[in-house]
Amino acid sequence: MEKKSFLGITFLLILLMPSRMEARVCQSQSHGFNGLCWSDHNCAVVCRNEHFTGGRCRGLRRKCFCTRNC
Repeated sequence: MEKKSFLGITFLLILLMPSRMEARVCQSQSHGFNGLCWSDHNCAVVCRNEHFTGGRCRGLRRKCFCTRNC
């Protein structure tokens, strides 16, 4: 009986574990993007030129925020 309980608990723990560990994502407002940000693609291109891994438009004021793994 103890072996079944142990196997059941082990199985549940494996199911509850995240499938992969994700890195935290840091964000910083772009210094090179001018105007309102309506296209995530354009924001990401500008951010890559600022040595970030990507970027996206955010907020009511539609600012471009660059992203990278922390």
